[in-house]
Amino acid sequence: MRVRSVLGACTIVAAVATAGSLWFSEGLGLVPCELCWYQRILMYPLVVILGVGTLENRTGTWRTALPLAGLGIGVSAYHVAIQLSPGATCGLDGACTAVQWRGFGVFTIPRLSLTAFLLVTIGLLALALAERGTAGAFRSDADR
Repeated sequence: MRVRSVLGACTIVAAVATAGSLWFSEGLGLVPCELCWYQRILMYPLVVILGVGTLENRTGTWRTALPLAGLGIGVSAYHVAIQLSPGATCGLDGACTAVQWRGFGVFTIPRLSLTAFLLVTIGLLALALAERGTAGAFRSDADR
């Protein structure tokens, strides 16, 4: 597997998550809650970081992107947890517990965010292992 392919896949996931969040707010008119804003703050830069890493074929991109994705997992997992907890509140008005959209009966916006952050993190961890030499299957285009 190539480094550029993994970075490209992570970039696509981050770009789809970014476009999706904008569609929910601008297209559907849903107002993002406080935790949604934190998730956006962590996801949006990943599109640029991972995109540039893909273009430059840099395995070390994981060092910059992984902390953002890891924090994103934490915030979105917390958001999912409070949505599942009856009577839980967050933010100034408790809006983070409201389920504004549900896709296929299962997916809420925080669950979609958690899925995106998990997919990006898995790809970045694979790159970290490759850079450390423990996953010989990953090679940059320069190594071929």
